[in-house]
Formats: sequence, structure tokens, C-alpha cells
Amino acid sequence: MAGLTHFDEGGHAHMVDVSDKPVTARIAVARGAVRMSAETLAMITEGRAKKGDVLAVARLAGIMAAKKTADLIPLCHPLPITKVALDLMADPTLPGVVVEATVKTGGQTGVEMEALTAVSVACLTIYDMVKAVEKSMQIEGIRLVLKDGGKSGRYEAET
Repeated sequence: MAGLTHFDEGGHAHMVDVSDKPVTARIAVARGAVRMSAETLAMITEGRAKKGDVLAVARLAGIMAAKKTADLIPLCHPLPITKVALDLMADPTLPGVVVEATVKTGGQTGVEMEALTAVSVACLTIYDMVKAVEKSMQIEGIRLVLKDGGKSGRYEAET
């Protein structure tokens, strides 16, 4: 278990002690997509979904999810999040919706899980709001694309 910080010497899961780490500015950006038919995408972008404004509801769901990450992921620290922003972009070439979340904090540990959770829940919300029309939608490519701050410094995913 060498190198895995969420396990102690005996191999038992534990919450990492970050009390000696300095408070630094941290940012994480995650991205994912919901692939769907062109017809379903048109229904969303034209505001014809029966449940309402799909992208607005998904944006709020993602923001709420980022704030609740420590309640969902057992070993995550509750963090003082200073920013959560979600961009939901219709992409006719998929076709589908690309979701990107940016999360910031000034803290002792990063916000990668908060950004990933925001994207995941926003994608699930899109699926939920239009599943009556298309059950075959696919949620895909959820990944960290940027993180900065803290001991490990900057990470940028290859494009």
C-alpha cells in the first residue's frame, strides 16, 4: 500500500491528517459529457424538455454536489469551497452536452473530488431529466483536466 495515503501501515482505510499542511490557494477543473441523439440534444437546447430547463437544473445540481462531496465520499475532508462554476455546453458533434466544473478553495487539501463530483452529478441530472425520451444516453469521459496548488503543484491532462 506504499504511496496510497488513505491507508495506514496496517492497510486500514483512514482519513489523511492534513493539519500540518499549509493553507494554499487550490483549483481543480473536471470535465465529462452526456452523449445522446441529435433529437434529444435539440429538445434540451430548444427548451422543450417536459421537466424544465435541463441545463439550469444540472448546473445547480453540480454546484450542490460539490458542496456535499465530503458527505458522499467517505474519506474526503469537508472543505471551505470558495467557488464552484459549471459550464454546460451543447456539442452537436457528439451529439450531447459537455459539462465542465471549476472548484476553488483556500485550504490544506485539494478540490479534485469536488470538481469530479460536480461533473458526475450534473451529468446524472441531465440523464434524469430526459431519460423518458432517451434511455440509451451515455455518460462518459469524466476526468480531472487541471489541478493546481498544494505540495504536488500543477497537473494538466493531455488533450
